[in-house]
Amino acid sequence: MTGGERVLGRSLRVGQVYRYATGKDPKQAELDGYPNFHHVTHSPGLKRALLESGINGMAKVGAPAGPRRPVILIRSSPWKAGTEQTPWHDVFDMDNGHVRYFGDHKASTTLVPGTTNGNAALLEAFTSHQGHTPEERATATPLLLFRAVSRNGKPKGHVEFCGLGVIERAERLVQWGGSEHTTFINYVYDIALIDLTAEHDEVPWEWIHSRRDESVTDLEALEQAPKAWREWVKHGNSALPRLRRRVARAKVTKVPEQRPKAGSREAEDLELIYKYFDGRKHDFEAIASTVAARVLRGAGNSYVEGWLTRRSGDGGADFVGRLDLGSGLAGTSLVVLGQAKCVRPDHLVSAEQIARVVARLRRGWIGVYVTTGAYSVPAQTEMVEDQYPIVLINGLDLTQELRSMARDDHGGDLKACIEHILSGRETAVTNRRPEEILLE
Repeated sequence: MTGGERVLGRSLRVGQVYRYATGKDPKQAELDGYPNFHHVTHSPGLKRALLESGINGMAKVGAPAGPRRPVILIRSSPWKAGTEQTPWHDVFDMDNGHVRYFGDHKASTTLVPGTTNGNAALLEAFTSHQGHTPEERATATPLLLFRAVSRNGKPKGHVEFCGLGVIERAERLVQWGGSEHTTFINYVYDIALIDLTAEHDEVPWEWIHSRRDESVTDLEALEQAPKAWREWVKHGNSALPRLRRRVARAKVTKVPEQRPKAGSREAEDLELIYKYFDGRKHDFEAIASTVAARVLRGAGNSYVEGWLTRRSGDGGADFVGRLDLGSGLAGTSLVVLGQAKCVRPDHLVSAEQIARVVARLRRGWIGVYVTTGAYSVPAQTEMVEDQYPIVLINGLDLTQELRSMARDDHGGDLKACIEHILSGRETAVTNRRPEEILLE
């Protein structure tokens, strides 16, 4: 590949602001303290990647299977929104992986709608994004999205990279515009931002560079693409819900990080806890209630332990507590509904199991789920995206809290700590309604 070895390692990072200088010199890696856009996107021997217009379709190359457009670079200028020049308002919802972007037809445009350079390029890309087979989608043109940001009081000269996109819908609509507020026809595009977690939120420029090489086939170029893009090519738009960028995923803890390292003291402790309570469900609930109280108080909150529910007819709750916020007229209390699950340390709690607990919560209640296992990534993602009011305590957290209690009060004897908790819980079992905790 021409110059391929000289673009290795260069990438565009989501959320990174780049200096887009008028000189367009690619030599320096940084300009004025910001990464140099023209350095990152430099392909030796080829024309520069540009953001001069809102929609910048890079020139097509004669690839083995036919003409191929390497990329379309999109730039939104929020500071122009609502002006006569740009009467529309683009929407960038990066947290939920969605961009609504307006085309380049204007009130003063005399061309037929859809034939301006930008709209024509995006409509052509839209057709390829609707391909019915992996072979058709392998030819699809990627969209790289940017928005202008102000730095040092100047609205021009800096752009933020917002991600890699696929056009989901293209809609023709009537807009108001011009000094006389006349109407005109334009296009608006709903674009899904693709998840780049596997690439640490980066798009490797090597991929775009390979698409610019006319000797490289579509499938060969695809090998350089981000993982989620390859998945989209393979499965199509039906896969977009799981491939869409979600900021919630950044809050998700991977399963190995929820478990003690093999052979560690914590792994031995967790195994001891699991074996101690295996087949002793109700006893484990007492431990879970105590650990939940310690976790919630550790955040500086005022927490009141309530009771364990009876072995039958508990309505799905294993323990009840109360979280107090503020005081007097400036305070309120929340019912805490707890679920305890003593399972094998290698067991994963599913999204369905968490959802069952959430379904029992009323307004003003929160949930706590305590387990000796771990929480699956889909379970955590659903919890964050749907804003479930629930606290998750995994096996590693449970072990660390109990070990800390044992060290503070029982000379480091974990078993003695557990037995002490259980001995003080014999009379704290009842079938009271959870909301009664608010009366205490």
